[in-house]
Amino acid sequence: MVEDKVQDAGPDDKKKAAVKKKKLKPEEEKDADLSEEDLELKSNLALMVSRIAEGDPGVQALALQSVSTEIRSATTSMTSVPKPLKFLISHYQTLAEVFEKTPDGKNKQQLADTLSVLAITTSKEGERACLKYRLSGSKDEVGSWGHEYVRSLSGEIGQEYNSRREKEEPVEDLLELVAKILPYHMSHNAEPEAVDLLLETEKLEWLVQHVDAKNYGRTCLYLVSCCAYLPEGDDKAVLQTAYDIYSKQGQEADALRIALKMNDTELVKRTVASCEDALIKKQLGYLLARQGVALNLEDTAGASMDEDLQMELQEIISNSKLSELYLSLARDLDVMEAKLPEEVYKTHLVEGRAPAGPAVDSARQNLASTFVNAFVNAGFGHDKLMTVEPEAEASGSDRVHWIFKNKDQGKTAAAASLGMITLWDIEGGLPLIDKYLYSKDNHVVAGALLAVGILNCGVQHENDPAYALLYDFVEKHDPVVRIGAIMGLGLAYAGTQKEEVGDLLTPLITDPDISIEVASFAAVALGLVFVGTCHASSVEAILQALMLRGEAELAEPWAKQMVLGLGLLFLGKQGAVEATVEVAKTLNERISKYGQVVLQTLAYAGTGDVLQIQSLLATCGEHIEVEENAAWKGPATLGIALVALSEELGISMAHRALEHLLQYGEPSVRRAVPLALALLNVSNPTLGSMDALSRLSHDTDVEVAQNAVVSLGIIGAGTNNARLAGMLRSLGSYYYKEPTLLFLVRIAQGLVHMGKGLLNLAPTHTDGHLLSGVQLAGILALLHSCFDLKSSLGGKHPYVLYYLTAAMRPRMLMTVDTAGKLLPVSVRVGQAIDTVAQAGRPKTITGFQTHTTPVLLSVGDRAELATNKYLPLSSVLEGIVILKENPDYVESQE
Repeated sequence: MVEDKVQDAGPDDKKKAAVKKKKLKPEEEKDADLSEEDLELKSNLALMVSRIAEGDPGVQALALQSVSTEIRSATTSMTSVPKPLKFLISHYQTLAEVFEKTPDGKNKQQLADTLSVLAITTSKEGERACLKYRLSGSKDEVGSWGHEYVRSLSGEIGQEYNSRREKEEPVEDLLELVAKILPYHMSHNAEPEAVDLLLETEKLEWLVQHVDAKNYGRTCLYLVSCCAYLPEGDDKAVLQTAYDIYSKQGQEADALRIALKMNDTELVKRTVASCEDALIKKQLGYLLARQGVALNLEDTAGASMDEDLQMELQEIISNSKLSELYLSLARDLDVMEAKLPEEVYKTHLVEGRAPAGPAVDSARQNLASTFVNAFVNAGFGHDKLMTVEPEAEASGSDRVHWIFKNKDQGKTAAAASLGMITLWDIEGGLPLIDKYLYSKDNHVVAGALLAVGILNCGVQHENDPAYALLYDFVEKHDPVVRIGAIMGLGLAYAGTQKEEVGDLLTPLITDPDISIEVASFAAVALGLVFVGTCHASSVEAILQALMLRGEAELAEPWAKQMVLGLGLLFLGKQGAVEATVEVAKTLNERISKYGQVVLQTLAYAGTGDVLQIQSLLATCGEHIEVEENAAWKGPATLGIALVALSEELGISMAHRALEHLLQYGEPSVRRAVPLALALLNVSNPTLGSMDALSRLSHDTDVEVAQNAVVSLGIIGAGTNNARLAGMLRSLGSYYYKEPTLLFLVRIAQGLVHMGKGLLNLAPTHTDGHLLSGVQLAGILALLHSCFDLKSSLGGKHPYVLYYLTAAMRPRMLMTVDTAGKLLPVSVRVGQAIDTVAQAGRPKTITGFQTHTTPVLLSVGDRAELATNKYLPLSSVLEGIVILKENPDYVESQE
């Protein structure tokens, strides 16, 4: 009724009623929504504050004790402030004034502790009052005030530490406090906070002594994930800490992964030598073989190693059983039957849309079929074009005449395809290749030499046949034969750091009488052999060659390949490249800027260095009047993808940056964008990358379209992706009148079905934590040759496509028992989930299916055992994993 009267009243009456109502409401009515318990707590706290302010030491001590008890015993929800803190906010200033007047002693320390906690909710940003009062109070029992308080205090310690370091003030009191906080974090599942605090205070080495068997996994996972976001120097310190923790906990396989990630050869040797368990040593061998690290056990494994074990381990590291295991995978999946190129093209599916009789020369068509046949049947040992069946040979039907259906470089590619078909099977492949080494046709001889290199790629044989067969041909006068032998050596010894190969190839680079074409192939071969080692004599040789060559030679595309060889020597070495970059600045202007960009991008490959990416974006945005003089913009664009390879966030940001470059970049930048997209998605055809490249494959700029087609093959390599295969079939009918583009479409189709879906090119492995330098070098050798596709893939040297052999690996998970025999077990395979810093024991995969090993793993997949019967000797189930029986297994558990 009263409300109705107020509503009916005029404006003046309403105003009077409001004033009257305000006067009638007492101040205490603000607490009307508080319960009796809350009111009682509020009045008690106010009473305590007044007693603290009285100054009597005895009364003050009791009051402080009561306030402390109330704060510590308070419980709250995740979204609200504890009630004692809320009620004490209004008294913060009073308590701060009392603190200033209180004489030094226990009461002042206790009051400082209380003020430190109150400061979380009341102090202004930048004051760091929480830390100020904590330093004046007792430094013990920091954790008794709760996790949120410790987190807040840790944040202020980091800020104060940086501030003091800039002013060069002492920080001992802060470090004393850090030493109190660290055990609390580590014992309360807050390992990420502990790592962050130690990173801020530059005391990461303290972490090792606080890690135990329960928390080392979460701690190291966080450390390794931090690596991609830290500046140069700090990233190595973080990885070294993770290595020390794994070593302390006896996790040799994980320690070796960190040593490989650091690219530290001495640390790798030390890890293998210090491992005492024979089975774990074998597992380390499988990991080294997967990474492409050639390790000499005679000076590494330690004197105590059994001779039989050393031989067995050397066999594992040399990948001599790789072909056998790969074929057993193929038999298990029933894909042994050879495929013809026509079965890949599936032209009958697009008949009706493409006019009959495609306008393409037969030599180019046969060359495409050669490559498709080689990639699809890679490693299977037989096919329907090149290898001769015993029955056919007996009846006189010689199928190898396929080589002579090609012209010149086509013969080289065809003969070399034998190496790809018999990949990794040295005993079976060499007899098939040998007869072509004595051919009268130099192109066939060159192809046979290249086949020897391809065959031995990634496999070290005890008799070292590749060097013995290729050595003499390097000195031949015919450039075709020379290039075949040089490229064969580069592939056969990729990543092995074999000094004999270096001694053989170096004179070819420095001799000015040898054509720059041959010298550039020698430089790339050296880059492959000594990838990521900063090999001094090779660096000097290539720099010397670039200084001695005339301007006309440096203007050729081959000079750029020579620069690539130099860059590969510094792959992933970061700051070690600085001196060479300074030398590159003194080179002829034709090659100087190009050299600087290539060296810088390759040195920071996979580091995720944001400053490098910003610099490269600025380089791509520079406007050059004469487009021909901006050749360095291509490698700068590719470099954005190369640097961002390390983690998912960087990859997604790189995609966005490339999209902008595509819209606003100059022609040289736009032509490199498809290659950069390919590098970001090797053997990982995401919908976004497929759609972007499909759009670019119809671009009006022919070079953009050509690079996009090649890139479609690289992103789909070995995946058998049906959507991508359909796109390429449509492109084949669209470009039926364009010989070069149709040729590239066919190659892309062959790559998508590479190894019948059992192989991939992805340079990252072990849950994406490791980047294989050898594999990345193989991919880069092809991508850089695409900057001038007319003279390489689409011209005289189509066989540069075989550089991809260095990147080819089976995409399998194979489990073996302690004796090394295949052991089929149930595994769950699904999409990997990022579990870094997640609480509890989160699921590591989603959308999984249960299979029996061996199984195929795509990029981004993760596997875990579906049985407790066996224990894996590797924490990451990829490649070849040794299983041992679980002693605690009970049959009823399953």
